[in-house]
Amino acid sequence: MINVAIDGPAGAGKSTISRAAADKLGFIYVDTGALYRSVGVYALRNGINTKSGEQLKKALPDIKVELVFKDGVQHVYLNGEDVSEEIRTPKASMAASDVSAVPEVRSFLFDLQRDIAVKNNCIMDGRDIGTVVLPNAECKIFLTASPECRAQRRYKELIEKGENVKYEDVLNDVNERDYNDSHRKIAPLKPSEESVIADTSKLSLDESIALIVKIIKEHM
Repeated sequence: MINVAIDGPAGAGKSTISRAAADKLGFIYVDTGALYRSVGVYALRNGINTKSGEQLKKALPDIKVELVFKDGVQHVYLNGEDVSEEIRTPKASMAASDVSAVPEVRSFLFDLQRDIAVKNNCIMDGRDIGTVVLPNAECKIFLTASPECRAQRRYKELIEKGENVKYEDVLNDVNERDYNDSHRKIAPLKPSEESVIADTSKLSLDESIALIVKIIKEHM
C-alpha cells in the first residue's frame, strides 16, 4: 500500500487539496481532522469541557466515530448520525484544537487511522500524520500558507455559506489555533525531517492540487 501523509496548519486547504489529489491518483482520502472535530462536536453537544482531559476520557466509551466512503466522498458519522456539515463550523474547529491536545483522545482515534492506512492506498491529512500516525509513509508533505492567506480563504468560505463573520475574527482564530497546535505537549504541529514543504500562499487551488500530485508521483 502507498501512504501519503499531508500535515499543515489550520486553513491551509489540506482537505480540499488532499481530496482532489486522491481523486486524481485513485487513492482514498482520509481527513483525520474530521475525526477530532466529531469528538469536539460531541463534547459541545453534551456540555463537556473541551479542555478537560478527565471529562473527555469519561466520555470516550460513549463516542463512536466512523468514516464512510460513498462514491469516493468521505462522510463522517458520530454515533450513527452524519455530521459532515456540522463539524465544519468555527466552534467545531476550535473544539477540535482543544480535544486533539488530550492524549486519550489521540489514542482513541489512532487505531482507526492506522487501520485505514494499512488496508488502502491513501492520502491522510492532519497535524501529526508524518511524525506520529504514519511515520513510515512513502511520501510526506507539509502543506502551508501565510496566516493572512489562510484566514482570507476561510473568511470567503464562511461568507459563501451565509455565516456572519468578520475577517479579523477569522484571522484571530487562525493565529490562536496555530499557537495551540504548535505548542501542545502531545504531537505538536511541525514538519517531519522528510517532509516536502509546499507553500500555496501564491498559488490558485488548481495550481496547489497540481503541485501536490507532482510531489506524490515523484515519490511513488
